[in-house]
Amino acid sequence: MLIELNEDTLGALIAQNEKVVVQYSASWCGNCRIMKPKFKKLATENDGISFVLVDAENSPESRKLANVSNLPTFATFVNGKLVNETQTNKQEVLIELVNEIV
Repeated sequence: MLIELNEDTLGALIAQNEKVVVQYSASWCGNCRIMKPKFKKLATENDGISFVLVDAENSPESRKLANVSNLPTFATFVNGKLVNETQTNKQEVLIELVNEIV
């Protein structure tokens, strides 16, 4: 399932879903635009995991949940807790991150 957040409500979404993978990005970020279709493809391949796109510039509270300092940042949450986070523009690294919580 893919969700694009338009509000700074990631915390509530994480609390309501067992497994969540987040892509923090921004409209000006070239690597974010490169990774977005890859992230969307992973969402279609992994049932039972919520994939969430978050605009890091408009969601300061959501950013704090994964200590985002660079973009794109990908984070995994299980049962409301941060499991892992990484900044990458490599699909293989993103797949490894998702596989940790499958």
